Amino acid sequence: MKKRRLTIERNLALCFPDMSQDERNHFIEKNIKNAGLALFETGMAWFWPDARVSRHVTIEGMEHIRKLENEGKGALMIAVHSMNLELGARAFGIHKAGMGVYRPNNNPCFDYFQYQGRSRSNRTLIDRKDVKGMIHALRTGELVWYAPDHDYGRRRSTFAPLFAVENACTTTGTSLLADASKCAVVPFTMVRNTDSGHYTLKVHQPLEAFPYNDDKAAAAYVNKAIERSIMAAPEQYMWLHRRFKTRPEGEACLYSQ
Repeated sequence: MKKRRLTIERNLALCFPDMSQDERNHFIEKNIKNAGLALFETGMAWFWPDARVSRHVTIEGMEHIRKLENEGKGALMIAVHSMNLELGARAFGIHKAGMGVYRPNNNPCFDYFQYQGRSRSNRTLIDRKDVKGMIHALRTGELVWYAPDHDYGRRRSTFAPLFAVENACTTTGTSLLADASKCAVVPFTMVRNTDSGHYTLKVHQPLEAFPYNDDKAAAAYVNKAIERSIMAAPEQYMWLHRRFKTRPEGEACLYSQ
């Protein structure tokens, strides 16, 4: 994982410039171990029966979802790419099924297992290109899982602060979906207790004063929520992704080629 390790180190240097080298090295070691655990957590999510998953995951904050359900209001569930996201979505779906946004895998065999595993306790999956399908689901009171924390390129994006990086390429998909459906925007976090191995999934209150009809302000607003989710268990986040690869015109790449 030499290349990935360099990516993790660079992301940490960009996001947390005050972190010492010793702290960074210790963090990187823990993050790589969590990447290994993620292979097993994905298997748990895709193949374990409901009762076994439920024994290992405690869910907090379901009252927020029940309130939205009583109001007939859809919710865009804001996730981050924590290593155990697959298990979190599976555990939540056992209690309240939703729809996941995903990219079909290029390998049809892997895509079959991915689709079956991710939809095991949820309604279905929506191709990330099917914007109309997402908006329809939200307008009809559904929950839609959405992870706006990665760098998806220039299309439908803007630049907004994320940690110490002033210009992080951030999708405007969040505001597009929220503006079109007037849904609630609800962050959630999934954390593994490193001592017990038990997981806690916390559904937070819907974001208040969400800046509708302002995609740049919405991107900055959502990035603050993403920061809070990541910091709930930073060593369990997917730092091996080149989060800041897309730069404003004229700016140099932040990663070595």
